[in-house]
Formats: sequence, C-alpha cells, structure tokens
Amino acid sequence: MTRSHRWLRLKILIRAELLHLTTINASDRRWQMPFAAALASGLPLLVGAYFEHMDYGLISSLGGLVFLYLPETPLHHRMVSLMVCAFAMIASYALGVMSHLFPPAMMLVLTFTAILVTMVCRFYNLGPPGSFFFIMAAAIGANAPGDVLQIPLKVGLLTMGCLLACLIAFFYSVYMLRSQPAKPVTPLPPPTFDFVVFDSIVIGSFVGISLALAQALQLTQAYWVTISCLAVIQGMSLRAVWNKQLQRLIGTGVGLLLSWGLLMLPLDNWRISLVMIALAFVIEMLVVRHYALAAIFITPMTILLVEATTLVQSSPSALIEARFLDTILGCLVGLVGGICLHSPRFRQLVGRQIRRLAPARQAD
Repeated sequence: MTRSHRWLRLKILIRAELLHLTTINASDRRWQMPFAAALASGLPLLVGAYFEHMDYGLISSLGGLVFLYLPETPLHHRMVSLMVCAFAMIASYALGVMSHLFPPAMMLVLTFTAILVTMVCRFYNLGPPGSFFFIMAAAIGANAPGDVLQIPLKVGLLTMGCLLACLIAFFYSVYMLRSQPAKPVTPLPPPTFDFVVFDSIVIGSFVGISLALAQALQLTQAYWVTISCLAVIQGMSLRAVWNKQLQRLIGTGVGLLLSWGLLMLPLDNWRISLVMIALAFVIEMLVVRHYALAAIFITPMTILLVEATTLVQSSPSALIEARFLDTILGCLVGLVGGICLHSPRFRQLVGRQIRRLAPARQAD
C-alpha cells in the first residue's frame, strides 16, 4: 500500500470519527420531563440545606434519580414500573452500604449486584438508562464512610428520595397524559441466554475488575472508576462502546474544567443545591441528543453528589486530577470489556463454559 493510500484511509477514518462525535441526535423530549427530574433529585438537596444536613440531602437526591426510569406508558403501568425500579435502587444501595463494612468482600458484592441487576433489566427489556443507576447507587454506597449503625439511616434516606421521585412522577404523569397520549405497553421479547445471562456476567465481571483495580491502586473514590467502566461497556455494539469511550473522555475532560471553575466559587449548601438542580435539568435536555455534551455537565453533577460535604477540606486541583485519572482507568477497563463482549471468539469460548453451569432449559 502506497503512502498516499494510507494517508487517504487515515483521512477517511478521522472524518468518520468526527462525524460520530459531532452528530446531534433528534429528540422529542419536552422540557417538562427534565424539569420534573431536576425537582426529584433537587428538592432533597434544598431540604438538606434548610436543616443544615447536606449529607442527608445528598443521599436522598441519589434516590431521586429513579425518576429517570419512568416509562411513557399508561399511568397504571408506569407507576408500577417506577415503584419496582425504586425497590431495585434501594436494594442495590443497601447492598453497597453493607459491603463497605467488609472491604475484602466489596468487589464480590458489587460484581454480584451488577450481574443480577443487569440480568433483570435485560429480561424485562428495561430501556435507558438500564442498569446504570442501580449499579451506580451500589458503588457510591460501597465507598461511603460510616459504621453499621448508620446503615438504616442511609437506606431510609435513599428510600425517602425514591418515594418523593414516585410522587413527583405521579403528578407529572397526570399532567402530561392530558396533552400527550401514552405509548402502548409492548410485549417482552423472548429472552435469550446470550443477551440476558452471558452479557450480564461479562458486564458484571468487568465492573468488579474495575473496582478491584481501583482498590489495588488505592484510589480514594473507586466508585468513579466503576461508573466510567459501566458507562462505556454498556454500548450495544463495539462501535457504540468506542463512541461512548471517546465521548465520555472528551466530555469528562471539558466537564472537569467546568467543575474546577465551580469549585473555585464560594459555594454554600444553598448554592450547591441550586447548581445541582440546574445541572440535572441541562443533563436531561442533552443526554438524548449528544452524550459528550451531557457528560460535560454529568461530571460536575457526580462530583458534587459525592464530594459536596467535603469540598472545604479538599483541594479542587487535586480532586479534578484524581477524577480525570479515574475516568481514564474506568474507560480503558470498559473498552477491554466491550471488546470481549462483542468478540465472537470470546463469546464462543467463555459462553460454552457458562452454559455448562446453567440449567439445561435456561442455556438455550
């Protein structure tokens, strides 16, 4: 191959990558949904700021993220679906919080949670964000400091956040269904072993590997590595995994600059709450259009969600540097996991071993 041909192929490849990175997807999402989602995760923060217990508000705010699982189906179906998702969020967070008391078992608990939650989400064909926020809640809970007596308090606070999200979802649904007809409940597709079982085991295993690497490197907030890995590996194809990795790295890089600017401001509890509400609204407006743009705002949102109570004691520069390194590590693990997940040879070799462990009627 001549040099001119290699240069031409390189230009075509670069042009194709730029096209994937700059394509803005169309969306029919109305502003009411991002506004209601921002209220679901933001009101607990305002309550926490009022009572000067921002740590309580942050935990309840994490539960408010369950609003994002609200489907566009008839009222009875969407509310039952959301309450089931709320239970899954509570259970995932509870397992994560309890695993914090036994650090050697933390990786096994998170791996088990990721596998089980992903299986259930795929079996019931749960749409985006899929298992992401359930595993995120487990990872944050596993890395939250505390003792055994604080477990009921933390789980109760997250439960209250989930209940508030369900209440907001009910009134939002009643209002929206007056002007926008509900989508029909689609029948579940027949589950397959590869999609439900094999993929879930691979995703959960690499989530556990990312946490193990973070622990081995003694990273202060291992949850960030886990979240970055999960966000990348969940792509439905190898191209989707690659795009997600690039978009998350670029969006996180710009988002860290935004985070650094925000952390340099004189933030108190009220300002942090209002900033997080604004970020939640912008994220839900952008995430269905372009993931990299949304990641710019996801980064400071996630940092504040976990670090808001310790901002005074930590250096913004050190915090930003640590989160960037965590993101690179998580994306690399997620990319390796995505390559394995979408490799026919890997699926054949490993899938054969997994099928031997499954009951005969479930291995079809």
